[in-house]
Amino acid sequence: MEDRRPCPEARPRNPHTNHRGPLDGELPPRARNQANNLPANALRGGANQPGRHPRANNHPVPYQQREERFRAIGRNLHQGRRNREGHTNDEPRGQRHGQENDTRQRNGTQEGRNRRPPWSDENFQQWRTPHQKPAEQPQQVKKLGYKFLESLLQKDPSEVVITLATSSGLKELLSQSVMKSNFLELICRVLRKACSSKMDRQSVLHVLGILKNSKFLKVCLPSYVVGMTTEPTPDIRNQYPEHISNIISLLQDLVSVFPASSVQETSMLISLLPASLNALRASGVNIEEETEKNLEKVQTIIEHLQEKRREGTLRVDTYTLVQPKSEDHVESYRTMPIYPTYNEVHLDERPFLRPNIISGKYDSTAVYLDTHFRLLREDFVRPLREGILELLQSFEDQGLRKRKFDDIRIYFDTRIITPVCSSSGIVYKVQFDTKPLKFVRWQNSKRLLYGSLVCMSKDNFETFLFATVSNREQEDLCRGIVQLCFNEQSQHLLAEVQPSDSFLMVETTAYFEAYRHVLEGLQEIQEEDIPFQRNIVECDSYVKEPRYLLMGGRYDFTPLIKNPSATGESLRNTEDLKHLRVNVLDPSQWPSKEALKLDDSQMEALQFALTRELAIIQGPPGTGKTYVGLKIVQALLTNEPVWQISIQRFPILVVCYTNHALDQFLEGIYKCQKTSIVRVGGRSNSEILKQFTLRELRNKREFRRNLPMHLRRAYMSIVTQMKESEQELHEGAQTLECTTRGVLREQHLEKYISPQHWKSLMNGPIQDSEWVCFQGWKHSMMLEWLGLGISSFTQSVAPAGPENTAQAEREEEEEGEEEGSLIEIAEEADLIQADRVIEEEEVVRPRRRKKEENGAVQQLSKILLAMRIENYGPGTAAGQEQPLEEWETQRSQKKKMKKKVKVELRKLNTMTEAEANEIQDVWQLDLNSRWQLYRLWLQMYQADTRRKILSYERQYRTSAERLAELRLQEDLYILKDAQVVGMTTTGAAKYRQILQKVEPRIVIVEEAAEVLEAHTIATLSKACQHLILIGDHQQLRPSANVYDLAKNFNLEVSLFERLVKVNIPFVRLNYQHRMRPEIARLLTPHIYQDLENHPSVLKYEKIKGLLTVRIMVTASLHYCIKGDNGVSSNLFFVEHNFPEQEIQEGKSHQNQHEARFVVELCKYFLCQEYLPSQITILTTYTGQLFCLRKLMPAKTFAGVKVHVVDKYQGEENDIILLSLVRSNQEGKVGFLQTSNRICVALSRAKKGMYCIGNLQMLAKVPLWSKIMHTLRENNQIGHTLRLCCQNHPDTHTLVSKASDFQKVPEGGCSLPCEFRLGCGHVCTRACHPYDSSHKEFQCVKPCQKVICQDGHRCPLVCFQECQPCQVKVPKIILRCGHKQMVPCSMPESDFCCQEPCPKVLKCGHRCSHPCGEDCVRVCSEMVTAKLKCGHSQQVKCGNVEDLKYDFPVKCTTKCGTILDCRHPCPGSCHSCFEGRFHERCQQPCKRLLICSHECQEPCISECPPCQRTCQNRCVHSQCKKKCGELCSPCVEPCVWRCQHYQCTKLCSEPCDRPPCYVPCTKQLACGHPCIGLCGEPCPKKCRVCDQEEVTQIFFGYEDEPDARFVQLEDCSHIFEVQALDHYMNEQKDDEVAIRLKVCPICQVPIRKNLRYGTSIKQRLEEIEIVKEKIQGSAREIATSQDRLKALLERKSLLHQLLPEDFLMLEEKLAQKNLTVRDLGLVENYISFYDHLAGLQDSLKKVHVSEQDKVRTRIDQVHEWLAKKRLSFTSQELDDLQSEIQRLTYLVNLLTRCKMAEGRVRGSIAEQVYSVRELLERRSKFTQEDKQLVQKKMEALKAALPCSGLGISEEERVQIVSAMGYPRGHWFKCPNGHIYVIGDCGGAMQRGTCPECKEVIGGVNHTLERSNQLASEMDGAQHAAWSDVANNLMNFEEIQRML
Repeated sequence: MEDRRPCPEARPRNPHTNHRGPLDGELPPRARNQANNLPANALRGGANQPGRHPRANNHPVPYQQREERFRAIGRNLHQGRRNREGHTNDEPRGQRHGQENDTRQRNGTQEGRNRRPPWSDENFQQWRTPHQKPAEQPQQVKKLGYKFLESLLQKDPSEVVITLATSSGLKELLSQSVMKSNFLELICRVLRKACSSKMDRQSVLHVLGILKNSKFLKVCLPSYVVGMTTEPTPDIRNQYPEHISNIISLLQDLVSVFPASSVQETSMLISLLPASLNALRASGVNIEEETEKNLEKVQTIIEHLQEKRREGTLRVDTYTLVQPKSEDHVESYRTMPIYPTYNEVHLDERPFLRPNIISGKYDSTAVYLDTHFRLLREDFVRPLREGILELLQSFEDQGLRKRKFDDIRIYFDTRIITPVCSSSGIVYKVQFDTKPLKFVRWQNSKRLLYGSLVCMSKDNFETFLFATVSNREQEDLCRGIVQLCFNEQSQHLLAEVQPSDSFLMVETTAYFEAYRHVLEGLQEIQEEDIPFQRNIVECDSYVKEPRYLLMGGRYDFTPLIKNPSATGESLRNTEDLKHLRVNVLDPSQWPSKEALKLDDSQMEALQFALTRELAIIQGPPGTGKTYVGLKIVQALLTNEPVWQISIQRFPILVVCYTNHALDQFLEGIYKCQKTSIVRVGGRSNSEILKQFTLRELRNKREFRRNLPMHLRRAYMSIVTQMKESEQELHEGAQTLECTTRGVLREQHLEKYISPQHWKSLMNGPIQDSEWVCFQGWKHSMMLEWLGLGISSFTQSVAPAGPENTAQAEREEEEEGEEEGSLIEIAEEADLIQADRVIEEEEVVRPRRRKKEENGAVQQLSKILLAMRIENYGPGTAAGQEQPLEEWETQRSQKKKMKKKVKVELRKLNTMTEAEANEIQDVWQLDLNSRWQLYRLWLQMYQADTRRKILSYERQYRTSAERLAELRLQEDLYILKDAQVVGMTTTGAAKYRQILQKVEPRIVIVEEAAEVLEAHTIATLSKACQHLILIGDHQQLRPSANVYDLAKNFNLEVSLFERLVKVNIPFVRLNYQHRMRPEIARLLTPHIYQDLENHPSVLKYEKIKGLLTVRIMVTASLHYCIKGDNGVSSNLFFVEHNFPEQEIQEGKSHQNQHEARFVVELCKYFLCQEYLPSQITILTTYTGQLFCLRKLMPAKTFAGVKVHVVDKYQGEENDIILLSLVRSNQEGKVGFLQTSNRICVALSRAKKGMYCIGNLQMLAKVPLWSKIMHTLRENNQIGHTLRLCCQNHPDTHTLVSKASDFQKVPEGGCSLPCEFRLGCGHVCTRACHPYDSSHKEFQCVKPCQKVICQDGHRCPLVCFQECQPCQVKVPKIILRCGHKQMVPCSMPESDFCCQEPCPKVLKCGHRCSHPCGEDCVRVCSEMVTAKLKCGHSQQVKCGNVEDLKYDFPVKCTTKCGTILDCRHPCPGSCHSCFEGRFHERCQQPCKRLLICSHECQEPCISECPPCQRTCQNRCVHSQCKKKCGELCSPCVEPCVWRCQHYQCTKLCSEPCDRPPCYVPCTKQLACGHPCIGLCGEPCPKKCRVCDQEEVTQIFFGYEDEPDARFVQLEDCSHIFEVQALDHYMNEQKDDEVAIRLKVCPICQVPIRKNLRYGTSIKQRLEEIEIVKEKIQGSAREIATSQDRLKALLERKSLLHQLLPEDFLMLEEKLAQKNLTVRDLGLVENYISFYDHLAGLQDSLKKVHVSEQDKVRTRIDQVHEWLAKKRLSFTSQELDDLQSEIQRLTYLVNLLTRCKMAEGRVRGSIAEQVYSVRELLERRSKFTQEDKQLVQKKMEALKAALPCSGLGISEEERVQIVSAMGYPRGHWFKCPNGHIYVIGDCGGAMQRGTCPECKEVIGGVNHTLERSNQLASEMDGAQHAAWSDVANNLMNFEEIQRML
């Protein structure tokens, strides 16, 4: 059967091609071509790569590497294993077959595939019709054949494993129990190759999961191995070692991934292999030593696993294989887990660490990798380890919640609420307590940033869960909500976690994701694969040229010389050609530095970078590092053939530390060389680069079209699976979330509440006399019970006065001032987040989608919750509109209750089930106990919901992991096709595996001195031939978490700095192009020994507004300054000693004095007409950053940049204002003592720099001391800054604090401006340097111009345009004579008089409009009017007249009709359509169901199956299904036994032993003998102690001395045994109801007593039979479903006229798990909708003028029918049938009237009128009405025939038969008069109608157009002579001939 799925590849068949599909295992034509003629890009990573072993793809890596890879959990190729059960499932239906059977690619190229597949995460495109589920699509598994498997061996391992994992034929292939040897050997080779893929871990897991449970492993392989010993053919025997090696490799893979579930099968196979090897060796076959070693290793592993299995510690596949420690007892770093272990957390064990060697070489590459792995791991583990240890020691402290920990952040009472589907997999919404965090400013806090590691525990860290932050939204964090992604070890523990479980959550600040990727990379990288080991590890100072230059590369530098003639080099043609290609290794051939526009050091750097395989370029501030880097890249891209020396192309990899630097560098590359770029990093702010992000490139149609088919097919398959799982998961997750948002309605908890408690809860507190008054109110019993209901609102409620309300509103507005008016500062949290989140991984959730999701939860909350915390109030339940004037509560009261609910829902203590069972009346409990009991019910509800969605979680997670791997494959294709790949260090770490595949030959690291050495090494692949490091180790260093590791173990020393320190050659750029010489003097010689000024920096203008001095400067940094008082205007440091303040949250600091001063100085510079973009404020602490922001309104400071120094490296600006912050008595300077930070801070300014700080304290730092000495020498430091007015140069102002700037309010001085404006006024401002011509100045003095004849003056200010006079003066309005106050400038004729209108309307009421307006058209006075329905109601007076014309008014009169159920109708006249369709009865049913429960549904004719938890239980188990579902019979042996008898039947079968009557011999606790019988539970009552109670007469034999008693286990009542036996076994003749026997006293059903088991089981069996009858058997339901589907398909009219309803019914019938009740509802719907469609179709026979009225009535029926319902009540069926009958009669009558048009007169008209009056009434169509209408319609039939011929039916038949013509001869004229055409029936002549004289007939067998066939005469469908008739005749003639 053909695959019918819509698919972008689907193409029309070629009629001339063979339509057979490929044979089993045969490649389709396209696939065969690919296999034979592999394109260039298919060779990447393939077997034919240059420099690789030709059989690299057919053999695994050496055994030692494989052992390390498989035996170390968490870092092998299968690291992400989880949910093993999920890997063995079939692929979803609809994915019919794999690539091997793709028959849709026959016709060459695929131009037709223009529709894009659903690659987007946010919107999964449907690959099926909207109403078709994947499970319904036909699945046809095609076998994997030999040829196809053989072709897979030619492909890349990645393609092999993805193809196998996607193919549905793999499972069938491996399920065969008999297989030929050569086929089995081929399968082993293919599987081994598939498992060698390193990038497709999840696909490998899926394939191995199928293999694990297959007959191939259990039957075929053992049989094959045994058969080796008897093989006679030598050639075949000699091939066995290779196949054995393949089998051993597969077994090794299996036990590594599935240690628990595969150990049994692998053990058997391993036990067979040694014998076969020995037999082969004995026969002369050479067995390689490596094969034997591998076998021994696998045997050792299996023995270890079997031992653990015997111990009982090997239960799940997450078991970790532990590798023994080496001889020195130090665990190998390759097997160390990434995550902290239990011992690390609980035992303060110091790990083995080596320092980073910065002054010499490493002993070996292994030591080098080991050192960096351990240091990097310790950097994130130590804070967590020490923090948790400190926390464990502090658990007993009372102030734990207030305590601060140095290394960790703590979150209390953390709950895992609900799973959430994301593009990366399953994440969990987690909620924590925000009370201890009320001072946290989340938008700037570094708490819970993306990628941070958290550890959660609920048992003092005896067990713990690890997770990383996956999504962080500020508004969610404020409410204590964050999304976490749990690691693989933690995920299997999550299955048991409930939303009510409370965890302690600990966060470490490290960006764990980057650590994880780099640590995994260090574990996986092989020692021999590290490039440049001679320099990096051995520290050899000799650096060779790049390997590719040995091929004789010559460079063309022409593109780097933009304008050769401008350099003065007028070269001849020969010389031009000579310079086109130069040998870069020969410096004499290079163009000049002037031609390349470089200075000396830049030229040296360019030459050095292009001619050394490891090039280090140091660039001090402003020396043009990026400029030189771009020149290097430009030279490399221009001369690509020099280094692209193989068929496979390799991109240049550019790595930058920050997103901003990456943007700058890539933009520079793109501008000078339009090339193909891929950018991998955080969100880009560059418009140019947005087109080059992975996300954009993935979505290009060309890329999609060219993707290999195996990837596209796998993607479609996985996306479909994810969509299905997500839909199922979403609803359960929303339900879980709702349970934390308020109090659940009692009906949703009923399943978990015992019947006794339910009855007690619903009856209410009977003893409360006040309760009665609330019974009629719509309310929740649960709220009342929890003290949150109506009664609680009416007690002690203070009047809500205006003062209270105002106070409450103030309380609600606790937030600070609106911050929207302040300038935007990049929050540090956002900056860190931007560097962490790779753009492709970013959670893109549009605001609209988030709003929809929140809306869905809100809607679900309305249904589930009786009270919602967010939308508070008891009346917020769905359908309960609470009047404002009733039960109005004070705002503070609501807030208290809201707080109470929140607190109660988060409490941990719950009532135990045993305690709950002791309770009789739940209303007798105190409020605290009620909440405990509610939390017990809630926990049961949550656990049940969690169980339901668990499997969907696993499915989604597995699919998402496979999808992520496919994405990597896509990305690999993108990156391989690029010329330049740009990555941040974070991106490079995350895409480490891809980079190993892309194999960039040239790597350029920008800002290399800021990158940890381990990060740099993890970026490099063994293919790297050229590494260029650009940076400056004297600026910012890499940041480490642990200070001890940074300083004492040299972790903060980058690879760049270390290589410089061990004397690896490097080039320093010596000319700075940024800072004016005064500023550069601060760096030289204090930080840089020699740094020269470029001539361009000598030309900067002076800074305006400060004292101008004369400065003499030379080209070097040696200069002198001369001035009036020696103060420089361009550089100044202001000293102070005002103390700093510590930030409460975090370790930051602020200094308000400095902040205010810097802000005022910034404002001063803005007044000097500097642009905001020319000024940057820098500070050394983030605390100061936000202190500054609060002082900077956007209106004034918009455009000014404010940054922390660390985030400003690489940036520059004209003016820098620097706040140093630190100022304290202790002399703590923090990281201001770090020379690198000082260097960055002092080197950002180009033209002017102004710094403020406590320099006296900083002078203790040697570097600061030297800098201050230089400043004092040049008088550039002091306590005051001297300002100079531009307008009055002699006026100077000294400023030392912010308030001093008030002396220069406008940036000039304190003198007045005195400029005369154009309006004649004087400028009112103080002296201001800006706007000197006053073009922008607005004079704000009063205008004072006379603007009217009365002498009124303009009231506006001077700069505003004068308006017409608005002074009000008295004027007489001529139209009415009233005197009004009118604006002076307005004519009285234009004024609308405001006096009340004196006119009286026609109705007698006064007009309500003002005098000047037109009188009202519709009077709004309310009057009583009689509606069409006959009821009276208040309506607007003006609408009374409209009522005659069907003006719609909703009649609110109560319906009150007594329904079939004998209850009054709850609806109104309007809602019941004036009695035609009644609303459903809302009274509770209360009928006793077959299960003995009361029906809780509203009153309907047929009770639905009981929804409570089934009460049936036996001694073995309890049925957990719903009560109305069929119980599964217990098949355990019956336990009813005593020393005399024993039952041999099963528990659910009737017992085969008699009851024992021997008295019990036991003694009670009181010492008296038991009154029970042998084998029965002893009654708790004693004949002596409880004599009165025991002998109380009930049946009559209780007082006899030898009476024996039985105690009922269900209710504990005691009865005399003979009487109870008789009662239980009695079968009354008149007993009709099937039900359990009940206790004669309390009526509780008897279920548990074994003595009466036979009777109980018989009753239960009868009940089960009834249940099955009610539910229907699966076969019956399926048959009915098919019957209804067929019935629906036949309803063509319904499909045509009511398509939406037709689709709804189709969807309903396509659903699974339908019941008999559901099918009955659908059948009714089909019937009713079909009737409606028929009525709509009949309307065309009705006169046009009548159609609208009838259609309105039909629409009303349709509207009512569309209401949601579970079934039709008898009342609804009756109403509906009555109305449809009425409409049928009405349409029939109107049709007859239309047919008999013109003849309806006289008595017939009167009869028609009387019938219409009955049919068009608004009241219900009763049985009496029906009979009367039937009678009258019978009378009208003869007079009004349906045919419209004016004759009766009998007369018509007689006429037709008398004329004797066949069908198709009868016609009618334009006016409907009938005539007949003889002969052939074709018109041959024209005539005139004798009745109306119209033309009839026609000529040449063609009828006149105005005439038509009269089918009403003989029922003909076409004329006797017509094309249709002739064709049919010809067809019939042919049939006869045949």
